[in-house]
Amino acid sequence: MSFMYNPFPYDDPRAVNRPELKKETTDKIITGTVASAKKLAGILAEKLASAAGKNIIVAFDGYTSADWTRMLNCLSHAFVTKGIEMEQTDFSEVYKSEEEIHAMIDPTLEWDKDIDPTLLFGHVFQGDYNALFDAEKLKDFAGRMDSAKKASGKGKIIIVYGYGCLEKGLRRLYDVKCYFDVTPKETTLRIHRGQFKNYADKTARPVNQIIRHCYYFEYIIAVKLRGELLRNHILDYYIPSDNLDGMQLLDRETAEDIMNNLIKYPFRCKPVYLEGIWGGSYVMKLRNLPETMRNCAWVFDLIPMEVSVVVEAGNAKVEIPFSTFIQQEGVPMMGETCVKKYGGYFPIRFNYDDSYHSTGNMSIQCHSGAKFNIDNFDEFGRQDESYYVVASGHHAKTFLGFRDDADIPQFFKDIEQADKNHKAVDYMKYVNYEESKPGLQVMIPAGTIHSSGRNQVVLEIGSLTIGSYTYKLYDYLRLDFDGKQRPIHTKLGEKNLVTDRRTEWVRNNIVQKPRIARSGEGWAEYIIGEHDLLYFTLRRLEFEKSIKDDTEGKFHVLSLVDGEHIRIRSVKDPSKYFDAEYMDIVIVPADMGEYVIENLGKEPICVHKTMLKDGFENEPR
Repeated sequence: MSFMYNPFPYDDPRAVNRPELKKETTDKIITGTVASAKKLAGILAEKLASAAGKNIIVAFDGYTSADWTRMLNCLSHAFVTKGIEMEQTDFSEVYKSEEEIHAMIDPTLEWDKDIDPTLLFGHVFQGDYNALFDAEKLKDFAGRMDSAKKASGKGKIIIVYGYGCLEKGLRRLYDVKCYFDVTPKETTLRIHRGQFKNYADKTARPVNQIIRHCYYFEYIIAVKLRGELLRNHILDYYIPSDNLDGMQLLDRETAEDIMNNLIKYPFRCKPVYLEGIWGGSYVMKLRNLPETMRNCAWVFDLIPMEVSVVVEAGNAKVEIPFSTFIQQEGVPMMGETCVKKYGGYFPIRFNYDDSYHSTGNMSIQCHSGAKFNIDNFDEFGRQDESYYVVASGHHAKTFLGFRDDADIPQFFKDIEQADKNHKAVDYMKYVNYEESKPGLQVMIPAGTIHSSGRNQVVLEIGSLTIGSYTYKLYDYLRLDFDGKQRPIHTKLGEKNLVTDRRTEWVRNNIVQKPRIARSGEGWAEYIIGEHDLLYFTLRRLEFEKSIKDDTEGKFHVLSLVDGEHIRIRSVKDPSKYFDAEYMDIVIVPADMGEYVIENLGKEPICVHKTMLKDGFENEPR
């Protein structure tokens, strides 16, 4: 589920996929809220005319923050001109009271600021929308809809709108089922704009508390329902609705055809950009980001629950949350074994951390392992990471593990004093570092103290843990953009640090020299990071003209880390390709099989490759 707090409101125009689509598919895409409403009104009017005086009941469900207001208003206008009566029913009338829902969810969230200073954490909800429903209110609603279905006479259109109205036990009530999808980035921006508050709340909480509540509750149940609706082909219409004035109407067959075709290609996600106090300038210049950004600290190129995919479909561009795409096409994308192992989640995440020409290092931090995450948050698994240095400037360092001579008890005392008394810590006498040069690969198993230092760009690759279980141990007494001291998680950090990962162990285990996996004339594949503590393997492909590879039923993720322009294409069908530029991250679906990476320029090429290790299905989560 999405856990970003403050995405920059910028849409990268470059990240567009262009699968070949049939004209009958692209012709059926209706773009624009007014146009979509007119089309839908016409379809519903025809159903009503053929219903022999019966009412037609339509369900509008959607992802968290979905807003049906404009569509409802436009439909109302259209029906008036047709002389058709339209009735609206707000499904939230069946919810339990605000107090009852608070009593159910709030105790699962962490409220102790000594443990969780910014109130980030909680327990993942294990139920579905049914937990929201008041049994008597739901019974009354279903009874009214059953009576409405039997009504005779002129007939009217009844639209039921609200989160959860398409839960399994209610679907029989509706003649037409519609789903309004929203990307995670737009959902977060709507929260910031005051366009959404938690289910049943009369008064909106502070933004960070709304987002946390969503992560542990609203997003969970929304994703669960959406997946069921997609997998079982239940929807009649799928409506991408990020743009409230530019909603699109896609019938089920059209939406499925777009995704069925895209999965036959290598493809790229649309990134999300975030500012940060330690952010740099490298990506801003590379990708021509807006000058209004203060910096770019994080580039979420492939954080599975945060990004989206954009498809050029005729004259339209259709944007679909990546998590929706996975729910529809998970098996060809990841392979059946992977889908079963990781519950349908894409199991690796990718982003860039940019501190190039920045004001300082990333915070010194650690992450928690599977047992801690499961026991304390009811999460799915662990949070491992790795860094690959893509670019570096003078004196750049990557911090990893403790020094051999570090006094660990004193380190804990010092970071506690920094947090409570604002006393600076000489962190260099505790934390080991590696000199950063392009090509350096380090692995960061959960529990390892680490930081990306100033003046570099790293490709961060991590395990599937959906949330942000990052425990800041020291942050150089910095103030955030809002002038407040940055939060530190000393208690959680101390519980999770593996303190015997020191310089000697680090250099013998998680900083490895590249070794040849395979090679030929003008090309080679190197293993640059592989360890029993991680379930994925990190590779580098080096070549002059081209290199062949084979997914063998496991997805590959490729990033062009040196060079300008490559083409990634299927061997079986060369028309299925994606052209990538420097630092683009591309997924090669598991079903692709043999593929070729071709150099479209003259300079030597380096491509970073990540894939699941052989036997990953036997690895712990």
